[in-house]
Amino acid sequence: MDETSGVDVAAAWRDHHRVLIDVAYRLLGSVSEAEDAVSEAFTRLARNPAEPIEDVRAWLVVVVSRICLDQLGSARARREAYVGPWLPEPVLTSDDDPADRVTLDESVRMALLVVLERMAPAERVAFVLHDVFGYAFGEIAAIVGRTPASVRQLASRGRRRVRDERTTALPVDPDREEAVTRRFLDACAGGDAAELMRLLDPDVVLRADGGGRVVAPHKPLTGPDPIVRIVLRGLRQYPGMRLEYGRVNGGPGILTYDADGSLLAVLALTVAGDRVIAVDLVGNPDKLP
Repeated sequence: MDETSGVDVAAAWRDHHRVLIDVAYRLLGSVSEAEDAVSEAFTRLARNPAEPIEDVRAWLVVVVSRICLDQLGSARARREAYVGPWLPEPVLTSDDDPADRVTLDESVRMALLVVLERMAPAERVAFVLHDVFGYAFGEIAAIVGRTPASVRQLASRGRRRVRDERTTALPVDPDREEAVTRRFLDACAGGDAAELMRLLDPDVVLRADGGGRVVAPHKPLTGPDPIVRIVLRGLRQYPGMRLEYGRVNGGPGILTYDADGSLLAVLALTVAGDRVIAVDLVGNPDKLP
């Protein structure tokens, strides 16, 4: 037991680390930043005056959420200056380390995280803590410094954003998602433009995060034609590129590797029916696992 906090910090880490990472990743969209926020919360726990903490997990969730709220405020300015679209760090099911640190479910799908990025910091915290983790409005109010009624409105506003977004208001059919994604992968590998056109929804959107580190469109692309052109051009730029199916943030995706086996990019696909309605491509090497 830590003599300063009066709490067994090692036991708290063992019992609560995973849920804190889950909260922080959904709030920040970054595994590395989530880990830093959680580490800071445990540092504060260890330094806490020796007074009883009735619910250690609740105490840690409050601290982590406040740290994330502060980071979201400063992150908005940084992301406005970011080169091109800013996308969350992808988490791969096939990668044992990140998948063991973040619980993968529909609340970390790339399309949903993109919508969360558009929310104001307090709105994002209210929506995530209430709608994803089931915290009461009164508990969240103490975190964001608002009244419970105000927090209720924030969460409701966030819920409407998610409900009204085409890519996040869909029933999930894992088998169909995988089948469509594998067809998309095969069409890419074979350079089959006609099949790609058939698989892409007329209103499909491509968001590509190169972060200024790799060549990528600086604005989202809409419609099959420009997306097919950029996909096939990218494949031609890397002779020997290998494509693999993978689970990205709990949803269907494609992993691209160069001839030496280095990961080049991660594509998260959103599927509706038999078509792809969104492609979120992360090529910034700083974000790749």
